[in-house]
Amino acid sequence: MIQPATWRDLNSLRHLEHLCFQKDAWPLLDLVGVLTLPSVVRLKAEMDEQADGQAHRLMVGFIAGDIRSSQHMAWIATIGVLPDYRGRGIGRRLLEACEALIHEPRIRLCVRASNQAAIQLYLNSAYQRAGIWPNYYQDGEDALVMEKKR
Repeated sequence: MIQPATWRDLNSLRHLEHLCFQKDAWPLLDLVGVLTLPSVVRLKAEMDEQADGQAHRLMVGFIAGDIRSSQHMAWIATIGVLPDYRGRGIGRRLLEACEALIHEPRIRLCVRASNQAAIQLYLNSAYQRAGIWPNYYQDGEDALVMEKKR
């Protein structure tokens, strides 16, 4: 199930960030911002899980789109799916749902140059390589900048 995320999802988002982006997890204040700033589209993917004999919802994916209307574009600030839930189309559905809520003609995102699975997802979703940001990540890896024009 994909639905809007709120500040009440902060702990679940912190957990997801640390599992998905061990080297680059956002600090607490950035997570609070992405969950509260008015120009951000934020969606979560949840699944029903059983634990200790009780059913509960688990956030298995998250996406945030930063709308920059003055620039006629938006940035996908972050997208992640828990490792155990990858390969099920959750990332693609999050991306499509976020894009549907963005009405700007261009959408950009950054991705680790080594993250071939994510790069393939973006290529399959009509993103094209638009540039490279050298040494973008904390460990010195380059970021590919990808863009979708609509």
